[in-house]
Amino acid sequence: MKTEFALRLPEWIKTESFAGIHDTKRILRNYGLSTVCEEARCPNMGKCFSRPTATFMILGSKCTRNCGFCAVEHSMPEPLDTEEPERVALAAKDMKLRYVVITSVTRDDLPDGGAEHFARTVSALRTHLPDARVEVLTPDFKGDIHALFSLLHSGPDVYNHNVETVPRLYPFVRPQADYSCSLTLLKDAKRIAPEIIIKSGLMLGLGETLNEVINVLRDLRYVGCDFVTIGQYLRPSKTNLPVVEYIRPEIFERLRLTALSMGFNYVSSSPLVRSSMNAEEMIMGSGVRLLRYARNDREDKEGII
Repeated sequence: MKTEFALRLPEWIKTESFAGIHDTKRILRNYGLSTVCEEARCPNMGKCFSRPTATFMILGSKCTRNCGFCAVEHSMPEPLDTEEPERVALAAKDMKLRYVVITSVTRDDLPDGGAEHFARTVSALRTHLPDARVEVLTPDFKGDIHALFSLLHSGPDVYNHNVETVPRLYPFVRPQADYSCSLTLLKDAKRIAPEIIIKSGLMLGLGETLNEVINVLRDLRYVGCDFVTIGQYLRPSKTNLPVVEYIRPEIFERLRLTALSMGFNYVSSSPLVRSSMNAEEMIMGSGVRLLRYARNDREDKEGII
């Protein structure tokens, strides 16, 4: 099997330099916030920060899991910062964001996996930016449906949880995660809050086959995913898994058309696509009307859980 040391970056994967990123970094530092853009060494950071847009990473910067593809630090996390939700909302307001994406490290050390902290962040955003759309990109909460309900009850517009890769590669790529658990989480999210958009994503180039990817897309559509993102895995550091293959752009386009034929409302598929990149454009391009899931729309007694 080839490794990335034997592969050269192909001509179709190019990143550009952009002006204005320091203003975004200044705001983030002023509020003492982290972004997944920086922590995960995203190749699109310059483009996003120049717009400006950013994916806020809450619950600290240290993860309790150690996925082979991820550059986020793995160690014992810090205590919860109870003021973080308010700071995220104020930073988003300062950046004049119309669409806010919130993600986090995985916090298996917390009883609810950090779901209530997500909910408080969404609520703070609703207070300070009432007209902004909010997308949450969450870990799996160990499949805890009560944690999921707590988060969804805060009223995000989009719920996103990435399956990341095909089930055969989970022991290497996501050794502490479970493919079936992720699918069930997405299915439960659709059942609990059918009004909101359900989204997932995966990366290519880790040794998966085309048929395996198509099967994952079928699984995601079956559990109710509306949007899906497909991008090329790029090794963030030498300690992460090597790239097995750089997938050509025409394969990404083939997968985009295949996914659309399955009934997805919107598919973003190309080498530099990332789960939270161009999230606002996905909403606008899909033509899907966002119906906000309000706290008082339904209660536990109605049998949702």
